[in-house]
Amino acid sequence: MPRSLREVVFVDGVRTPFGKAGPKGLYAETRADDLVIKCIRELMRRNPNLPPEKVEEVAIAATTQIGDQGLTLGRTAALLSGLPKSTPGYSIDRMCAGAMTAVASTAGQIAFGAIDVAIAGGVEHMGRHPMGEGVDPNPRIVAEQLVDPSALVMGKTAENLHDRFPQLTKERSDAYAVASQDKLAAAYAEGKIQPDLVSVATRSAAKGYGLAVEDEPPRPGTTIEDLGALKAPFRAHGRVTAGNAAGLNDGATACVLAAEETAKELGLPIKMRLVEFAFVGVEPEVMGIGPVPAAEKALAKAGLRIEDIGLFELNEAFAVQVLAFLDHFGIADDDPRVNPYGGAIATGHPLASSGVRLMNQLAAQFAEQPQVRYGMTAMCIGLGMGGAVIWENPHHADYGKEG
Repeated sequence: MPRSLREVVFVDGVRTPFGKAGPKGLYAETRADDLVIKCIRELMRRNPNLPPEKVEEVAIAATTQIGDQGLTLGRTAALLSGLPKSTPGYSIDRMCAGAMTAVASTAGQIAFGAIDVAIAGGVEHMGRHPMGEGVDPNPRIVAEQLVDPSALVMGKTAENLHDRFPQLTKERSDAYAVASQDKLAAAYAEGKIQPDLVSVATRSAAKGYGLAVEDEPPRPGTTIEDLGALKAPFRAHGRVTAGNAAGLNDGATACVLAAEETAKELGLPIKMRLVEFAFVGVEPEVMGIGPVPAAEKALAKAGLRIEDIGLFELNEAFAVQVLAFLDHFGIADDDPRVNPYGGAIATGHPLASSGVRLMNQLAAQFAEQPQVRYGMTAMCIGLGMGGAVIWENPHHADYGKEG
């Protein structure tokens, strides 16, 4: 029988405040799965027009699938969130792009007509489960020179990117990092971050009970001088520091995706329409360049140019990685279209969860800027990959028309 694909829309998204990983962090004594469960429950609370039985899939990503981040997390989170036992779920691992891949995967199911509504997201508790915990990389990866040993350490890959593109100096990285902190502080002051956040009850044996209501990692007021004094842990006289890279963090995200026709039937909000997505592989030693070919592939498939993109949400795993993207496309370091609310250098980067944070922020910016038709979320991915997703703004006068 002939089959036509359906339009997929981003209905709503939420996230927990992001915490610092470690024994003193917000979530040191909070389970990883409880963080994503909190997000799913909040999505259902915020969208009363969405009957629980209409959620036909739950895809949850985690990079380190062990302990309270293991056991087919999408299914267990669905059960513990109060969704019907008939709702299936699964887990995803594409390192930093886990949640982005969860969105792409469930969007494919929706577009194909297999399901109408899905929840996609990710969680990472790097305090409980450092990246790489319990893994056993095949020694042939390095022994047979498939990759350089530096490819297995993300900070070293960022140093390699500095080597490859000498114009991407430490000074530029530090200046970009300070701007990220400043933009996030301004966004908080203007109340632009808070709508995405779901408060999380916390417990500490030393401090008692608490409530996480805002991100823990930001360092407002950071200066170039502050960053200049930091050590480079990955290389003597290196350029990558704790100040111009995202930290080790804990947190979760989740979003609702639906067929456009289903969203309209149920009276659900439509915050973005999915236009195209692409994932690509690159040299693992310079994984930070990944978003460049991913963006090029997505743009080509969509029949668009980089000039058509009016807003960018780029994950700031490292400042140099964002700068490499901007340089390639001829975009200024301080272009106002890029990460208007700041990025992961300031908010934190709980690996597999971050893709949906980018989408949440892009959706909010679309509502603020109806003159912008297309936006992009993109990120580099460990072991040499990149991902990019192009979205259309439903507030634009030409929404849904042929571009």
